[in-house]
Amino acid sequence: MTVTPPDPDYRTRCRDSFARQTVMSTIGATLTHLEPGASKIEMPFSAAFTQQHGFLHAGTIATALDSACGYAALTVMEADAAILTIEFKVNLLSPGKGERFIFRGKVVKPGRTILIADGQAFAISNGAEKLIATMTATMMSIRDRPDLKG
Repeated sequence: MTVTPPDPDYRTRCRDSFARQTVMSTIGATLTHLEPGASKIEMPFSAAFTQQHGFLHAGTIATALDSACGYAALTVMEADAAILTIEFKVNLLSPGKGERFIFRGKVVKPGRTILIADGQAFAISNGAEKLIATMTATMMSIRDRPDLKG
């Protein structure tokens, strides 16, 4: 999908917003790529975010995928808009086992108020990517709320 972002400074706005997400810094995630309609978040493995079998917890995977989809959506919004998730579905395809993880978000249906985004989570081991989860998310653009930005 080729989209011209209405905010030419979308990268700065998205990075500033991401920096305010304390959950992302808590799990060690970084926003590593942005383009109109797409984002990529990476995080290293940490035993602190695993479940009882030592795999990355499904909640951690969903959290990072939600942010990846949200930032993909924010790249195509006006400068005064914020994004909130209103619904998502996660499919866990394989245990979250790897040295690090990549979470990609992509807008599949942009809209002025409602956007649909897809996400994919990958575990990286020995340089190889393995798809471990997918997400479909519905995002809502919020305007005219000075208490919400980006």
